[in-house]
Amino acid sequence: MAETLLLKKYPNRRLYDTEKSAYVTLSQVAEMIKQGRQVEVRDVETKEDVTAFILTQIVFEEAKKKTTLLPVSLLYLIIRFGETVLSEFLEKYLEQTFNNYLAYKVAADEQFKNWLQLGMNFSNMAQQTMDGLAPFKPWVDAFSAAAPPKGAEEPEG
Repeated sequence: MAETLLLKKYPNRRLYDTEKSAYVTLSQVAEMIKQGRQVEVRDVETKEDVTAFILTQIVFEEAKKKTTLLPVSLLYLIIRFGETVLSEFLEKYLEQTFNNYLAYKVAADEQFKNWLQLGMNFSNMAQQTMDGLAPFKPWVDAFSAAAPPKGAEEPEG
């Protein structure tokens, strides 16, 4: 993976990509992250790391498109109990929960893929079994022909 991409944040809220020597939008930064890039955002004037602020801004921009990110009841709790409780929760629990979910999803997807492969193998094995019975086919057909058709009534005796 490539090194972390340095973005410079200017006072006019514009972001400057130092690799491409061009200004980028929040949606372009989001696309870079979705492709696996790590970014670091530095304020040009203060040299402060503002990466968390920009990433949060990207999340909120995405939420605006969908009209909801977090349930209203959770937003009330965040406001009521302040940022300390929220940051503690996010640092300790939410990240780990999210990572566990992603690991579970990968494992479940892999298991499903294995089941599909196993199903295809059964189809192949059934065909091979039928092919292996080919020498006995005339014998099986002879018994099948001698048996009364299904649904036929037997003579009364």
